[in-house]
Amino acid sequence: MPTELDLDPIDLERIHMLAKLTPGGRIRLMLNARELAVGLIRGRLRRRYPDLDPAALNLKLLEELERAQETRSGFESVL
Repeated sequence: MPTELDLDPIDLERIHMLAKLTPGGRIRLMLNARELAVGLIRGRLRRRYPDLDPAALNLKLLEELERAQETRSGFESVL
């Protein structure tokens, strides 16, 4: 069992770019990331439940997002 974590190296250029963003730019970036994540989840659910109509698929999506929120809220902040 390895004793060190196998992590990607820190991308300092990306960190500097993110630090220069305006608050609006940060929000836009966050919303774009959320849109991508929701789209990926929706695609996975569509493949898993191909016979569901769009309304039922959206309900499954909301259930999954709610479950993720509940899981996330179970952790305490380390800061």
